[in-house]
Parts: sequence; structure tokens; C-alpha cells
Amino acid sequence: MNRREAHRNRIPLYAKILLGMGFGLGFGFLAMALHWEGFVHNWVAPFGAIFMRLLKLIAVPLVLVSLILGVVNLKDIRNLSRIGLKTILIYVCTTIIAVSIGLTMVSLIKPGRVFPKDKQTEFMEHFQQTVAEREAQMQQVQVESPLQFVVDMVPDNIFQALGDNSKMLQIIFFALLFGVALIVVGPSKTPSIVRFFQQLNLVLLKIIDFIMAFAPVGVFALMAALIVDYSGDAGIFSALGMYALTVVLALAVIIFLVYPLIMRCFGGRTLKQFFHAVFPVQMLAFSTSSSAATLPLTMERTRKHLGVSEEVADFVLPVGVTINMDGTSCYQAVAAVFLAQVLGLDLTFGQMLLILATATLSSIGTPGIPGGSIVMLMIVLDSVGIPIEGLALILGIDRPLDMVRTMVNVTGDMTVACVVDKANKEKSAGPEA
Repeated sequence: MNRREAHRNRIPLYAKILLGMGFGLGFGFLAMALHWEGFVHNWVAPFGAIFMRLLKLIAVPLVLVSLILGVVNLKDIRNLSRIGLKTILIYVCTTIIAVSIGLTMVSLIKPGRVFPKDKQTEFMEHFQQTVAEREAQMQQVQVESPLQFVVDMVPDNIFQALGDNSKMLQIIFFALLFGVALIVVGPSKTPSIVRFFQQLNLVLLKIIDFIMAFAPVGVFALMAALIVDYSGDAGIFSALGMYALTVVLALAVIIFLVYPLIMRCFGGRTLKQFFHAVFPVQMLAFSTSSSAATLPLTMERTRKHLGVSEEVADFVLPVGVTINMDGTSCYQAVAAVFLAQVLGLDLTFGQMLLILATATLSSIGTPGIPGGSIVMLMIVLDSVGIPIEGLALILGIDRPLDMVRTMVNVTGDMTVACVVDKANKEKSAGPEA
């Protein structure tokens, strides 16, 4: 019995989720063949709804605590100002580039247009009230003031905002403000507050572990219900396949074109040296889907095989795990536009810019653990009025995509470490020259 349990525990989470997705697909088609649609709706689909509720449950506290700690962890900027400012600036720039690539790729390929038209109508009717309410809010904002969006980012009651998942931008604003205030006051003067958030973060990460342990069951239920709801229409899976292909292509552009270009121009390392150093890290990131779990190997390969100084590596890489999520932000942009296309929503240029802003901001608060980006994607979807329940459509194939985007995240961390290290060494050598 113990041996059987040990074997079960050795199965990685992504494999369990893929199995859940596969069994869900099979059970959905079996249910249609045996006319068990009622059984699926009454006894299977509720577990998918529970999984979605669990994701919503953890969203607000996770965003608040992760962002506050992300800002507080930057306290070393006062001692390493030149390294810190360059690091943050480069991380923000690469994130904006990644989101832009995602938006461009999904706008060109239009994977959501493959979604069957009759199912699109059914999908829209299902979320019609949510979409209508959000469109009315957007129209009201346009009538009131062009800057109303900025006004709405500032909460007038943080407790009210914390009780509403749709107020994520207000929560982000407060978290950033609170974190900056902690830095100015000095963490040494408020150790109990910092320790509280650190310990609370550990608890929240454990809750996410619990939720992700339930993920195979949730994905099974979501996929089975999806098959029954849409009668096994092959067009749905064609659309999901096109969506996955779009995400992978966008991530491939980042990892094989953007990062090598940055490395060649600003990193001071050959591409052969860089990819030789980064490949084992990418494989570990792919298998664990966790930037945080990969960090020890990332630091070792960056220092020994890329020659980055300990001063730079010890600062840039841990900060990168917290705020640099290029693969995640690119994926969020593609997912948001894909769901908008499925729902038949035409996003304006302003809404595209809003996706760019929210994907960049939310990536700062995305924990470097499996499944963390799904929670943060809700912020991006809500910012442009896309019902977050639409996540049920893409959640089943998220795990393999999570593995790929984690590879991008860790590759970006090592790229930025090389760039900062080269700039730091050039500046240090400057006066002597």
C-alpha cells in the first residue's frame, strides 16, 4: 500500500492534469453516446464549477500578498541602485515586448475565428448578461471622461475592493502603494508586518497546492461538461488547437528571436554559450512548470557557465522569479484576445492597450509556481470585460502551455542577468580606462 502511494505521488502534476483532460474528453464522448447528458450536468459539471470557484477564491489574497512582497523584496535597490534600476527597467521592457508579440500573433492568426459559429452564438448567449453589463460600464466610462479608467484604478474603499474580484486593478494599486510605503519606512522598522506577509504568502502558496491537487478532477469535469455542452463538435477542438499553436509560436519568437537578439547586442555572450548554459534550466522549468523551483539551478548555470558575477546573479535572478514573466504575460495576451474572438467581441485599440498594461502589471504578481498564471489571467480578462468563466474553455490545455511559458520565463531571467552584468562591468571598468 505504501509502495502504491509512493508511485502515485511520483506522477507529476502536469501528467495528472493531462490524464484528467484525456479522461474528461473520453467520458464526455461516452456520455453523449449513452445519452448521459443529464448525469454529466447534475453530477460531474459541479466539480468543474467548484474548481473555478476555488481559483476565484484565491485570486484577491494572492494578488495582494504577492505584489506587496514583490515590492518589498526590491529593498536592495537602495544598496544596489544602479543594478536594481537597470534590472527593473529591462524586465519591464522585455515584458512589454512579449505582450506585444502575443497580441500581434493572435491578431494575425485569429484562432478564435475557427470556433464554430453556432457554438459561438450559444457561448455568447450563455455570457450575454455579463458582456452586456461590462459593455454598459465601458460606455459609461467613455461618456464620463477619457481618464475615468485612471480614476477607477484608485480605490475609495480598499475593503470593498478586496471583496470584489472585478476590482483587481484597485487591489494592484493598493498593493504597490503599500509595498512602496514599507520600503520608505524601512522593513527593519516593520519586521512584524513583513514577516506577516511572508508567512501569509507561504500559506497562500500551500492553498494553491491544494487547489492544483484538485485540478485533475476539475479539468476532468470541465472537459466532460464542455464535450456534452457542445455535442463533441470537432470545430471546438480545431479552435483550441489553433489557440495552442498561436501561444507556442508567440513563445518561440520570444525564445529564439528576441532573447538571442538581446544577448547578441547587449549580453556579451555568444549564442552557443548562452543556449548551452540555459538548456538544462529550460528542461527543468519544462518538467516542473515552476520558475521558483528552477531558481537554484538557474543561479548555478548563470554564474558558472555564463560568468555572471554573484552580486548581479544573486539580485537579478530572484527578482526575476518575482516580476519577470515574459512567457506568462505573452500567454495572457493571446488567451484574452482568443476568448474575445470566441465570444464575437471586437476589441478596440484602447482595449488592446489595456490588455498590454494589465498583462504587464499582473505578471509582476504571478507566483513562480505551477498554475499561478491562471489566477492572474482573471485580471486581464476582467479589464476588458471578458467573462472569466470563459477560462473553462482553455483550462484543459493550459498545463502543457504552462510548461512552455515557464521555459520562456527562466530564459528571460538569464538573459537579463547577462545584460545587467555586462553593463555593470563596463561601468566599473570605465573610470580605470
